[in-house]
Amino acid sequence: MIIITTLRMLLELGKARLSALVVMTTLAGYFLASRGSVDLQLLGWTAVGTALSAWAANALNQWRERQLDARMKRTMRRPLPAGHISPPVALLLGILAAVWGVMILALAVNLLTAALSALTIVLYVLVYTPMKVASPANTLVGSLCGAIPPLMGWTAASGNIGFGGLVLGLVLFVWQVPHFLGLAWLYREDYELGGFKMLPVVQPEGTSTAAMALVYSLALIPVALLLSISGLSGALYGVAAVLLGSVMVWLSLRFYRQRSKPNARALFLASLVYLPVLLLFMVFNPGPSAFRTEVAAGDSVPLLIEPANAGEPAAQLQSGSRR
Repeated sequence: MIIITTLRMLLELGKARLSALVVMTTLAGYFLASRGSVDLQLLGWTAVGTALSAWAANALNQWRERQLDARMKRTMRRPLPAGHISPPVALLLGILAAVWGVMILALAVNLLTAALSALTIVLYVLVYTPMKVASPANTLVGSLCGAIPPLMGWTAASGNIGFGGLVLGLVLFVWQVPHFLGLAWLYREDYELGGFKMLPVVQPEGTSTAAMALVYSLALIPVALLLSISGLSGALYGVAAVLLGSVMVWLSLRFYRQRSKPNARALFLASLVYLPVLLLFMVFNPGPSAFRTEVAAGDSVPLLIEPANAGEPAAQLQSGSRR
C-alpha cells in the first residue's frame, strides 16, 4: 500500500499524463524519421530519456509553483501543496531526473537530442514558469517547449534536424495554442486566484482569447498538410489533417461567437482527440519520400544541422561500432 501511494505521488509530481503526451510526440517524430529502419534499442533509450526529462521539467515546475498551486482548487491537492512531498525532496528528485534523462540521451542516443532535451527543461522551468505570473505571452513560450519533443524524436532517429522534424514541431506548437486557451478559459477564475497572467485573466471579456484560438486553429490545416505535400505522409493523412483541422476551426469559431464554458470545453476536448488521431495517421500512412529516410544515412532529408555523431549513439561512437 505504501509503495502504491508513493508511486502515485511520484506520478502526480511529474504530471504523468502530460509526460506521457511528451513521450508520445517524441516517438511520433522518431517513427517519422526512421521509415523501414527502426532500431528498437535506440527507440527504447529515446523513450526512457525523454520520459525522465519530461518528468523532471514537470516536477521542477511544481516545485517552483507550489505556493501558487495551493491557492487554486484544481491544483491544491497536488503532492507539494498538500504536503505529501517536501519541497527539498521534490527539488532533488527533479534535478536527478533531469541529469539522468539528459545523460541517457547523450550516451545512448546522440548529443543533439540530449541538447534539445536540456533546452526544453531550461525553457520550461526557467522561462515559461516565471512568465506565467508575468505575461500572457507565456502560452507561446509553453507551446515552444511542447514543440521540441517531436523534434527530439526526429533527431534521435536521423541524427540531424530536417524538414520533417521542423514541420512536426510546428504542428505541435500551433496545436497547443487553442488546446491551452480552451483550458485557460475553463479555469480562468482559478488562474486568477493563483496569480497567473493567462490571457483570459488579463482580458476577461474573452475576445482576444477566442480570436487567438480561432487563428491558430485555422493555421493547423496548412501546417499539418506540409507533411503530406512534402511526401513524408500520405494522402490519407492529408485527408485526416483537413477533416480534423476543420473540426477544430468549427469549434473555435463557435467559441468565438459565444464565449461560454461549454464551448471552451468542447474545443479543449476536441484538441485532445485531434493530436493522437493525427499522429496515428502520420505514422501509419507514410508518403513516398518517407521511405528514403534511413536511420544510419542521415542524407535523405533536407539537412540543417548535422553534428559529428549524426545518427550514432555516443556509446557506439566510443566503441567504434555502427548500428
